Amino acid sequence: MDEPFGALDSLTREQMQELLISVWEKTKKTIFLITHSIDEALSLATRIVVMSPRPGRIVARYEVDYVRRFSQGGDWSVIKTDPGFVRLREEIRALIHKSERAVIPSERVLAYE
Repeated sequence: MDEPFGALDSLTREQMQELLISVWEKTKKTIFLITHSIDEALSLATRIVVMSPRPGRIVARYEVDYVRRFSQGGDWSVIKTDPGFVRLREEIRALIHKSERAVIPSERVLAYE
């Protein structure tokens, strides 16, 4: 799934995320989701792969369990303010920004031509 919830308003986005979680719980199938939203990745994933911009390379991998905590009756408002959730969100954000700065501006322009 490539950015499936990107164009939705926040309420519909949350409802669709919860629907995806219920489908995942019922089917036990792997769902591959691409997103630019760190919160969405942390909320829906059991594994997160952070990639660098062009050339796309894996810069980090994480095993997370927030989706399981939610599916077992957890409250998103509590989960998303959990110190571990916040720390990991900021760590991933720092990795992404570090990777973006590593690209020379002229290379970035050429990549889009």
